[in-house]
Amino acid sequence: MNITEFTIEVKPQLPESIAGLAELAENLLYSWQGSIRELFVVLDRELWISCHHNPTLFLRRIDESRLAAAAEDPEYLEQYKQVMTWFYNYCNSGAKALAESKSPLPQGTMVAYFCAEFGFHESFPIYSGGLGILAGDHCKAASDMGINFIAVGLLYHEGYFTQTIDAEGNQIAQYGYQSFCDSPVKPVFDSAGEPVHISVPIADDQVSLRLCTVSIGRIQLILLDSDVSENRPDNRLITRQLYGGDNKTRLQQEMVLGIGGVRALAALGIVPTVWHINEGHAAFSSVERTRQLLQRNAEAGSKSSDSCLDFDGALEQVASSTLFTTHTPIEAGHDRFDRPVIEHYCSAYLRDLPIDLERSFALGQSGENRQQFNMTALALRGSRFHNAVSRIHGAVASAMEQSMWRQIPAAENPISYITNGVHVRSFMHKKWAALFDIKLPNWRQQQDNSDYWTALNNIDNRTWWNTHCEIKHSLLVEIATRLQRQHQRNGLSQAMIERCTRYISHSNGDLLLIGFARRFASYKRAGLLFLELERLSALVSDTKRPVIFVFAGKAHPDDEPGRALIKQLYERSLEPQFIGRIILLEGYDIALGRALVSGCDIWLNTPEYPLEACGTSGIKAAINGVVNLSILDGWWDEGFTGDNGWGVAPHAPDYDPDYRDRQEAIDILDILQNQAIPAWRQRDNNGYPSRWLALSRASMSSTITRFSAQRMIWDYIKTPYLAAANQGARLASPGTAQNLANWKKRVTEMWPGVRAHCVAQPVPEIHLRDTLSLAVAVNLNGLNPEDILVECLVGDFAQEQFVADSCVRLVHQTGEHFQARFEMDWTPGDCGLKQYRLRVYPYHQLLSHPFELGLMLWL
Repeated sequence: MNITEFTIEVKPQLPESIAGLAELAENLLYSWQGSIRELFVVLDRELWISCHHNPTLFLRRIDESRLAAAAEDPEYLEQYKQVMTWFYNYCNSGAKALAESKSPLPQGTMVAYFCAEFGFHESFPIYSGGLGILAGDHCKAASDMGINFIAVGLLYHEGYFTQTIDAEGNQIAQYGYQSFCDSPVKPVFDSAGEPVHISVPIADDQVSLRLCTVSIGRIQLILLDSDVSENRPDNRLITRQLYGGDNKTRLQQEMVLGIGGVRALAALGIVPTVWHINEGHAAFSSVERTRQLLQRNAEAGSKSSDSCLDFDGALEQVASSTLFTTHTPIEAGHDRFDRPVIEHYCSAYLRDLPIDLERSFALGQSGENRQQFNMTALALRGSRFHNAVSRIHGAVASAMEQSMWRQIPAAENPISYITNGVHVRSFMHKKWAALFDIKLPNWRQQQDNSDYWTALNNIDNRTWWNTHCEIKHSLLVEIATRLQRQHQRNGLSQAMIERCTRYISHSNGDLLLIGFARRFASYKRAGLLFLELERLSALVSDTKRPVIFVFAGKAHPDDEPGRALIKQLYERSLEPQFIGRIILLEGYDIALGRALVSGCDIWLNTPEYPLEACGTSGIKAAINGVVNLSILDGWWDEGFTGDNGWGVAPHAPDYDPDYRDRQEAIDILDILQNQAIPAWRQRDNNGYPSRWLALSRASMSSTITRFSAQRMIWDYIKTPYLAAANQGARLASPGTAQNLANWKKRVTEMWPGVRAHCVAQPVPEIHLRDTLSLAVAVNLNGLNPEDILVECLVGDFAQEQFVADSCVRLVHQTGEHFQARFEMDWTPGDCGLKQYRLRVYPYHQLLSHPFELGLMLWL
């Protein structure tokens, strides 16, 4: 007999007196406001943990009797009232926060921020790693500062994979389907109460996209979802999995994000004034905005030459208000698509553009590879403001993309940098926050005040040490629990499991815990120290004062070297000399990362220079007083002061890789043996490691003020956001963008025929206080004298490179159209051998960057 089984979920009802808990659960403000999370935790700690810190799921599963008891508890009700008051005040005071920040942005500026992933909290897994967590921190800081800000992304039903490691050390990727009734995601409805949908042409289909929204404090995140009934099954899968599928799926996701994202904002009546493309995945947004601008212009029916735009003029106007941030110093990290793939998936969309396929494809061409469409190249052409994410990465990115500005020295091309920051309130451990609430009132508002944080030196060693040890103890318990669960599942004997956990389970405070947690990509070199196996074994051999290395991180499922590295680490962790001293944890996510960066004693980072774009895990560790030991790359090259950790000078990139790796492994082991471990083990008369404590204080105080997300956002506001807002407004004036585009086209066509030479042979020497006179004749090839600038750079050679320390502009004297004469008089201020160089380049007052055409002539 067949019997049909039915299921029904019985949900608790929230008492009216604490009904606001549902509202708190629907705003990801809980991801960085501990007092909100605490309202849930105190109701049922074990359930909170089993629900993976998800308040929406928690409220569906909690026993109603606990809610009823809380509704009658005066102490809980007082706590609830305080939190709700704070919550409403925060959400409704954005304008006040922005005014208090003294933002220079023009009134009404709205920033649209596009990213393929967002990492806010472990309960909402639509992120894979550093890019997503950085995007989440960017949004949180924008909310805190009250910026008029809207974020756009994709709604992944499976998100990124959950990682397990099997008994042989193989990474197993498991994808779990998310039920969005257990998340803060809400469908967007129109005024008639109907769900808002848009569509994007992909191949021969019109792919329908559902719009959803998530509250992030004061701001909103708009998410696009293709898993709707109107779509064919394969199109429903486009937004199913973060970075899932093949290269074709990736292209379709990027069309949805870029094209669909712009259409979504238009459908919602949102009109940004600054557009921020965070990594190249959303580069199609500039193309779609150009298409829409042309469409609006055509619909206006204007015949005025001042307002009639062609494609180049429209793209110029769009790009003028657009910022592109690149995060990837690895060539493989820049998405490229073969021409047939572009033609298949984009042809229907591109037919709506008033340019042919060759011109469309050229928007994504770069370097010597003319048969691939490069999303980074498209993002650069569709923006006028570009930045990398650290000082070193700025130089790397400028060199990588030099083909976009072939005649410009890489150091002077338009790619600048803004070093990443982390959201302090999201990653600082609650015990540090509680201590500072007592010792440093108003510390949350003083993140940019370096003088304020010198007060950390007034916190006595006992308090500082005890706080760190409490946090570390919690981490050790977590590690032991995870290891026990992991090894039991894999069938290890109990005796073996006890050997794996013997040190962390019986720590008396002398255990030195060194953490390494990040993506397992080859260039991050997680296994670097194993190149000196015997020395590493000796380093961790003291059973009374053990040194423990704990590793965690995921490798991309298609990254065979990364997965092989995980397997190697797992096998090492079970070797007799390393068992219990080398630990590899599975299931790396925001929650585990947060525990590791706050509870370790030393944070290890071993990237291959100069391939660490930033490395924000080290920042998160430092704001918790953990001491960094790292290659001087990414943020640490800027953050290392000499007294806040240990820096390892990298070898130049052209060294033999095997030699470089071994020597840097030796350098790190030398620091560990001779500096780091002694700093930890040497105790003062009170039993405290005074040297490590000094490093810990310096680590925290030097990092919070310089590498917070608040500082990062302020840097974006001061420079590219302000510049994009102003430039976008300038080029929005009728005819302005088209005039600039026409000028660029004329200059580009004529530039190959421009020639220049010195009128007279330069003199080899002059006396101090004499004047050097120079005259340069320029064959303009039909350009006007005002179309160019002639400059003399004065400087010297440093490390075999010319470095200019001043620039003198030559003045136009005579001539026009065919040949012009430019002259200068320069009086040196000191004696010595001077180097100078002369250059000619096109100039227009409407340019966003003086060298954006990439054209320059050196004499």
